[in-house]
Amino acid sequence: MRARKVFAGRKIRTIRQGHGLTQQAFAAQLGISTSYLNQLENNQRHVTAPVLLALADVFAVDIKDLSGNEDDRLLADLAEALADPMFSGEPPPSPDLKLVVQNAPSVAHAFLSMHQALRRAGERLAELDDTLERTGAQSDPTPYEEVRDFFHYLDNYVDWLDRAAEDLAGQLRGAISARALAEHIEREHGVRVVIGGDAARTGGLRRYDAQARVLSLNPRSSNATQGFQIAHQMALIAHSDAIDEIVRKADFRSADAGAICRIGLANYFAGAAVLPYAAFMEAARELRHDLELLAERFGASLEQVAHRLSTLQRPGLKGVPFFFARVDQAGNITKRHSATKLQFARFGSACPLWNVHSAFETPNRIIRQLAETPDGIRYLCLATTVTKPGGGYRAPVQRYALALGCEVRHASELVYADDLDIVRDEAFEPIGISCRICERHNCHQRAVPPLKHKLTVDEQARDTVPYGFE
Repeated sequence: MRARKVFAGRKIRTIRQGHGLTQQAFAAQLGISTSYLNQLENNQRHVTAPVLLALADVFAVDIKDLSGNEDDRLLADLAEALADPMFSGEPPPSPDLKLVVQNAPSVAHAFLSMHQALRRAGERLAELDDTLERTGAQSDPTPYEEVRDFFHYLDNYVDWLDRAAEDLAGQLRGAISARALAEHIEREHGVRVVIGGDAARTGGLRRYDAQARVLSLNPRSSNATQGFQIAHQMALIAHSDAIDEIVRKADFRSADAGAICRIGLANYFAGAAVLPYAAFMEAARELRHDLELLAERFGASLEQVAHRLSTLQRPGLKGVPFFFARVDQAGNITKRHSATKLQFARFGSACPLWNVHSAFETPNRIIRQLAETPDGIRYLCLATTVTKPGGGYRAPVQRYALALGCEVRHASELVYADDLDIVRDEAFEPIGISCRICERHNCHQRAVPPLKHKLTVDEQARDTVPYGFE
């Protein structure tokens, strides 16, 4: 049987460097030329028996250590890791893997370490999901969560509806006011808009009588809200079939999820009609994403503007990728979307270090924050409060904080970054997603320890929080 050739360039180089010898001095002791040694170390030549014997005799090397068994194991581990379903596409051919193992084994070991870390992270998430399910915190997603995930995986951009809304704005020639929309829905769809009526009596924003074809709007609502509600009703009337088809293809688990999605799609159409894509993007760039100036130019609310900025993801004409959220005073996220790497906590409240909470302390102001998440991504975060009075002394007042932000690499496109120090590391505040999954050790606002970490408790010492974790 023919003997297998041994390539041991890395090991020979390690032995030489361990003795502090140059290639010339090492080659002289082995009785070979410097050029031949160079070829051996770069795996361009296999190790011959005389060289193996010289290494054993001169440098007391165990010949078995040069047999290549370790390389074989590394090659097998690498091939096994690349067969993992998490890696899509065809795996690299064997000759390429051999080159990596022979010439860059540290890269191979680093890849295997990364693969193992990913597997452990996946297992931890699976255990967390199982824990939450067994404790009743999660089973099947609720209809609301299912619809939220549906929009998330669409990047909160629905092309057909967005373009249909833009066509409507074109028909109105830019006059996207409540009055213009009311005239259009009456002229094109025979629906009469009444300010008051059923909506005023019930305290709702909008009531539609399909039989009488009358749309009633709350007289206390702003012009921007009234216009949005008219456009919403127009979507349900003019584009009902298209919306139904989108819902059908989504294949939701329940009829409730489908009904919620219909409302979400109609809302999407309304936002895209009030703030048509191309015109709004052009204005956003011109005004450097100044929320108040954009709201003034389009006669929209700050919430409408902030939410629309997070949907500018049309292929070939994408805007700055923003995250957007609406948070109540208890820290619950009631509306969320992210076109950035930042993902919001699915369970529990938002991180207390996020500036969205501070917005309630300074109403009617847009506050700024430079923040860094545990993954090292840095963001420019904006936050402000909005109130929605119900009318009258005893009527409840809705109060929310709006959060909008983007990665700091886009900061030059925002007027809010002009005087901020985005270079200095200390300017960025550490924030997280949720205490349950945040691994920061020195957070003074930690509410609960992270899941799946062993706690370390020292009764003889007391830090900011009464425990540490591994």
